[in-house]
Amino acid sequence: MSRIKEFFLGNITNEGHRKTITWLWRLVFLSPVLFVLFFVGLSFTNLPSVVELENPKNNEASRILANDGSVLGRYFLENRVMVDFSDLGPHLEAALVATEDERYYEHSGIDWRALARAIVKTGILRQKASGGGSTITQQLARLLFTEGGRSDRSSVAVYQKLREWLISVQLERKYTKQEIMAMYLNRYDFINGAQGIRAASENYFGGKRPNELEVQEAAMLVGMLKNSSYYNPLSRPELVKERRNTVLYQMKRNGKLSQAEYDRLTALPLGINFSIQKHDDGPAPYFRMVLKEEAKKILSQERYLKTNGERYNIDLDGLTLYTTIDPYMQKHAEEEAVKHMAKLQKEYFRHWRNEDPWTYTSPVSKTETSVEYREESLQRDIRRSDRYQRLRDLILTDAISKANETSDVTFHTDDREIDRMYREEKDGGVFSDLLRRKLIGNALASDYKKVMKGPAWPALKTAWEKLQTRVEEDFDKPVKMRVFTYDNARMEKDTTMTPLDSVRYHKMILQIGSMSVEPTTGYVRTWIGGSNFKWFQFDHVTTKRQVGSTFKPLIYATSVDLRGISPCFEVLDAPVTIAPGDGSFYLREAWTPRNANDNYSGNFMNLYHGLKNSVNTVSAYLMQELGSTEPVRTLAENMGIPKSEVPDAPSIALGSVDLTVQQMTGAYTTFGNNGIFNKPVFLTKIEDRTGRVIYEYVPEERRAISPAANFVMVRMLQQASVGALGGVKGPIGGKTGTTNDQTDGWYMGLTPELVVGTWVGGDDRWQRFRSLSYGSGAHMAKPFFREFVKAAQSDERIAWNTERDFYRPRGDLGIELDCAAYSSGDNDDVLEARDSLLLPDDPFGGGGINNDPDF
Repeated sequence: MSRIKEFFLGNITNEGHRKTITWLWRLVFLSPVLFVLFFVGLSFTNLPSVVELENPKNNEASRILANDGSVLGRYFLENRVMVDFSDLGPHLEAALVATEDERYYEHSGIDWRALARAIVKTGILRQKASGGGSTITQQLARLLFTEGGRSDRSSVAVYQKLREWLISVQLERKYTKQEIMAMYLNRYDFINGAQGIRAASENYFGGKRPNELEVQEAAMLVGMLKNSSYYNPLSRPELVKERRNTVLYQMKRNGKLSQAEYDRLTALPLGINFSIQKHDDGPAPYFRMVLKEEAKKILSQERYLKTNGERYNIDLDGLTLYTTIDPYMQKHAEEEAVKHMAKLQKEYFRHWRNEDPWTYTSPVSKTETSVEYREESLQRDIRRSDRYQRLRDLILTDAISKANETSDVTFHTDDREIDRMYREEKDGGVFSDLLRRKLIGNALASDYKKVMKGPAWPALKTAWEKLQTRVEEDFDKPVKMRVFTYDNARMEKDTTMTPLDSVRYHKMILQIGSMSVEPTTGYVRTWIGGSNFKWFQFDHVTTKRQVGSTFKPLIYATSVDLRGISPCFEVLDAPVTIAPGDGSFYLREAWTPRNANDNYSGNFMNLYHGLKNSVNTVSAYLMQELGSTEPVRTLAENMGIPKSEVPDAPSIALGSVDLTVQQMTGAYTTFGNNGIFNKPVFLTKIEDRTGRVIYEYVPEERRAISPAANFVMVRMLQQASVGALGGVKGPIGGKTGTTNDQTDGWYMGLTPELVVGTWVGGDDRWQRFRSLSYGSGAHMAKPFFREFVKAAQSDERIAWNTERDFYRPRGDLGIELDCAAYSSGDNDDVLEARDSLLLPDDPFGGGGINNDPDF
C-alpha cells in the first residue's frame, strides 16, 4: 500500500514539475511578445502627438528688442527665455552630463545600464544613495508631458515611467542631443522667479548669461536640478554648496576637472548675487507699458490670430517685439529727465512752502480750479489708496453686499455713490447739482433715491459714517512709511508722516512726458512717460493736456501755405474781434482774445516776432483772415491729429486744444521732413517663438505742407528758438507753450535728426507755479530738450550728424524770408510808416507783448 501511495505521489510531483518548467519556458518566449504588445497598447494612450513633440508647450517670456537688437525688457508670467545649445557654454554641458547622465551621448533616451543598476541597488538592495536610472531625455519627458500625473502608488509610478521611456525615444528621434539638453535646461524651474537656465544665471549671478558662468556657478545650477526647492541657494546655502561640490566631484571623476581645479573650486563660496527681474526693470518702462497694450490691440485682429483661431498671449507665448527705441538715446533721456525734474521739484516745493495748493485762491486768475473741486479730488485720491481700501473691506463691504441685493446701483471702489447719497440726505441739492453738471442722468438719480428708501440704507449709512471716522483717525496719525524722493539713486526714502500728508506730497510731484521721433522715418527713439515708473505708473506721453502756443505754428503754416504770406508780413498788435456772421466761423457771440495781462503795444510786428513771442493778436488775425477753422483742422489731420480732436472754434488759434505729446511730436516731424508727415511708429515687427513673422508695420506718410511753405515754417521756428540752447550743435528750431495759470509747460524741439516733444506739469491742473517765470514752457520743458540733445550729440555711439541741415527746396521759394528785402518792395511808404512805430533793438522787426516768452 505504501509503495502504491509513493508511486502515485511521485507521479504527481513529476507531473507538477513538468508543468512548471513548461510554463516557465512559455513565459520566457512570451515575455518579449507581451512586452512589445504592452508598449504598442501604451502608444495608443494619451501620449504627445507629433505636433506636440515638435512644439512643446512652454510658458515663455516675450522679449522687447531695441533698434540695435538689445533687450529692453520682457513680458512674462514665468520669466523664461529660451536659449540655444550654443548659448549654454562649455561648463553647463560638462557639469550636466557628468552629474545627471554620464552616457548621455551613447544611449537613445534610455540608459539600460543605469536602469539595471537602479533596479538592483535601489529596488532590491534598498540603497537610497545609489542614484536613479533616468536620463536627461527622460527628465525632459517628465517635465514636458508627464509631470502632472506623477504618483507615489507603485502601479501608477511604473506606468508613468514606461510613458517616459516611450516619450524619450520619440524625443531622441525628433531632436539632436544638443537640442534636448537645451530644452531641458530651458524648461526647468530654478525657483525664486528663475524659470529656465537664462533667468537662473541672470537672477543668481548678477545678470550673467549662461555662457558667461564660471565652472563653480554652472555646477551650482546643475546641482539644483536634483530638487530646486530643497537645494534653494537663498534659504539653504550650506546644503547647496555641498551639492555643488558633489557636481564638481562628478566632473573630476569624468575627467572634466583636474584634482587641483577641484580643490580650488570646492573651497570657493557660492558667490550668489541675487536679483529678480520685474516687469518694470530696465529702460523705458512707460514705453513698455504702452507697447504691450498696442501689441495686444494688433494681435486681437483676426488676421493676426494663431492658426487655431486663438489670440497670442504676450505673457506666455514667447513672442519677439521689435521696436525703434534707441537704447543710448533712451538712457540719456532718462538721466536728463531725472536731473531736470529734481531741480524743478526743488523749486516747486520752495515756491509753495508758505501756501497750500488745495486751498490757495489766485487774486487775478479767471480760470483757476475751484477749491471745492480740489477737495473732492483729494478725497478721491485718498479713497484710491491701499490703506483706505483695506479699511473699506473691513468696515463697508458687507453693507454694500446687502444693498446690492435690492438695488441696481454699481458701487465703485472710490465710494462716489455712497458719498453722493449721504450728502444728499444730509445737505440736499447734491443730485440736482450733479444733473445740472451732466455728471449723472435721471435714471441714476432715481436709482440713488431707491437705495436711500430701501431697507439696506440705514446699515449702509452707519457703516459709511464709521468708515469716515476711522479714515479720518488713521490718515491723521503719523506712521513710518516709504515715499518718493530725488535725494538718492533709489529715488525713495523712509520717513514718518501722516497718510494724508503722504497723499498730498505725492500729488505735488511734478510729472514729465517726452517723446522723440526721427522725422524722416517716423521712428520713435525715446519715451519718457513720467518722473518715476515705480511710484507713478501713469503715462504722460499718451495723456491729453492743453497744448497752448505749441499749436500756433499750425495756424501760421496754414496761412503761409494757403495764402503765400511772408514771415516778414506785419500785423498790428491790437485787439482782434471775430463777430457773429464773420467768415464761416458761425459764432453766436463775438470772440476777442486777450494778450497776456491785457497789454497791447499798438505797433506792427512781423510773423517772425509774433511766433517767437506767442503774441495772441497775431494768431487771432491770421485765423480771422483764413475765414474758417476748417483749413487749420484739415492741416492738423494731415499732420496726424484727428480733425475730431481739434475744436471747430477760432480759439484754437491760441492753443485751446487738448492733445497728447505723442500727437504733437508726430505733427512737428512734418516740419523736419520737408512737409511730409510720417506717422510715428515704435513697433516694427512681431515674431512668434519660432521666428515666423506675425506682424510687420507698413510706413504711413503723406504730404501735409508744400516744400516752400514748410521751409518758411522751419525758418520761423528757428528764429523762435533763439536763446537758452547753448551747447546744442547744428540747426535747431522749436516752440514753447504755456497754458492758462501756468498749468502746462511745453517745448517742441526741432532738429534735422530728431524732433523732441516735452510736456511738464502736475497730474492735477492746480499743481502749478503761480508765476510765469517759473511756470512757462521755456523754464519747465525747454531745458530738458537742451540737456538731452547735448548729451546725445556727445555720445559717439549715437550717429548724430550735426552738420546736416533742414531741407531747402531748389529754386525760388516764392516767399520772401529776408525782411530787409521785403521792406524795400512796392509798399515802402506803408512799411516806413509802420517802422516808425516799432520798438527799438528788435532784430525781427517789432516790439510786442511776450505772451509765452521764449527765454
